[in-house]
Amino acid sequence: MTTIATYLNMVLVMVEYIKPFKNKYLCAIKSAILALFLVGAIAPSSFAAQTAGQQSMAFDSEPLSIASSKGQTHKFTVELALTPAQLEFGLMYRDKMPADHGMLFDFGTTRPVMMWMKNTELPLDMLFLDQKGVVTHIQENAVPYSEAIISSGGPVAYVIELNGGIVRKLGLAVGDTVTSATISAKLGK
Repeated sequence: MTTIATYLNMVLVMVEYIKPFKNKYLCAIKSAILALFLVGAIAPSSFAAQTAGQQSMAFDSEPLSIASSKGQTHKFTVELALTPAQLEFGLMYRDKMPADHGMLFDFGTTRPVMMWMKNTELPLDMLFLDQKGVVTHIQENAVPYSEAIISSGGPVAYVIELNGGIVRKLGLAVGDTVTSATISAKLGK
């Protein structure tokens, strides 16, 4: 708001500056300068509002469990990335996430998937799952802001993103089984 008020005040000063000019060409030049100034003043605030809007998105959430091959069950609350916009946005712009939280990406079909860490501030562990919820591939500690492609290593239906280091801390591994309402619904359970 302060920025807009400052620009408006400057515009008023420029309008007063233009008034005394009698020469229509000189007045037209001053008016053109004023118009360019106004566009320059409004565009950055519009861009800032658009950027701020891009930094948040609503996600539903649900409980999710990972049963390890060692017989332990680990419980998480995951946000659901279901729509194309949510799948693209993911965990971008987050600077923190509780240790027992994450995000479940549901791609709607089984296929090779490629992920990246663009605009993602947190290091993440990624678990790639088949249609039954079995972990087929793991990427630990994906580097924040990296645009390097992280491949699923084969066809998958889901990806879970957790805080970096959780996979190692809990001893999660390929072959572990994930259950959630989203995965169960697709299996007809």
